[in-house]
Amino acid sequence: MDPLLVITNNDAGSADQTQLDAALDVLRAEASVEVAATSNPGELDGVLHRAGSRRIVVVGGDGSIHAVVAALHKRHELEGRTLGLIPFGTGNDFARGTDIPLDPVEAAGVVVHGVATPTDLLIDELGTIVVNNVHVGASAQAGQIGSKVKSVLGKIRLGPIGLGKLGYPIGAAVAALRPHMLRLKVEVDGKVVVDVDRKTLMVSVGNGSDVGGGTSLTPHADPGDGKVDVMISRAVGRLSRLGYAAGLARGDHHEREDVISLRGTQVTVAGEEFWCSADGEITGPERRRTWWVEPAAYSLMRPR
Repeated sequence: MDPLLVITNNDAGSADQTQLDAALDVLRAEASVEVAATSNPGELDGVLHRAGSRRIVVVGGDGSIHAVVAALHKRHELEGRTLGLIPFGTGNDFARGTDIPLDPVEAAGVVVHGVATPTDLLIDELGTIVVNNVHVGASAQAGQIGSKVKSVLGKIRLGPIGLGKLGYPIGAAVAALRPHMLRLKVEVDGKVVVDVDRKTLMVSVGNGSDVGGGTSLTPHADPGDGKVDVMISRAVGRLSRLGYAAGLARGDHHEREDVISLRGTQVTVAGEEFWCSADGEITGPERRRTWWVEPAAYSLMRPR
């Protein structure tokens, strides 16, 4: 097997080290392994500079896989790459959506015995990439609040459990009480799907299915099919918002009459100022943004 370059988060706590060591043992049984810990973009760029042809294995969550893919894309070194992922994050949504086990040892087994699967990427007009999901409206509001909560609770652990996982649920609860509803125009492949004549609760553009640690906003999204799944919620009334939230919890929100679900290769959102949550990173405010699919931008080791 080709040599592996394993990129880890330098801020990982000692509670994770035992699991990490066990996962590394699985990799070392099959290949030569170098482990590089990074904590900022400069360190990551330096590690990638000496990666050569080695297969890169990302140990971390959605933010970690986003950072590595974004850096490789910026360096024009993503095409033709095969990446592995060992989930060690708070939400691990991209791993969930690609069927990668959340257990680090099992995920390490996928790195060495899985299938290199062509994987799509989302790119916007600024050249920013999205690995998993980008959404605007109430869900981005929840992400804003959740990230602040996570920054506080993430430092607290109850045994092996980090309380940072409560960030998004708390943010979602607060956003549900006083959501930011927007007048937006959404176009999918050049066709206007919704316009500014009515308010919209949220829009999700899903390369992957899950956000917030297991909430399936676009449950049928597959980052290997060359398209994105678009979900638009117009549940703006108080009772309809409650019904929509219950549907999210059950996983059947996309079946509601006030939810529009469709697929495409290019999505434009424009209108009132909105914030974006892309792979958990909050940006904005924006008035217009377009994302399109770059099919098979790289390969990801997934279960057979």
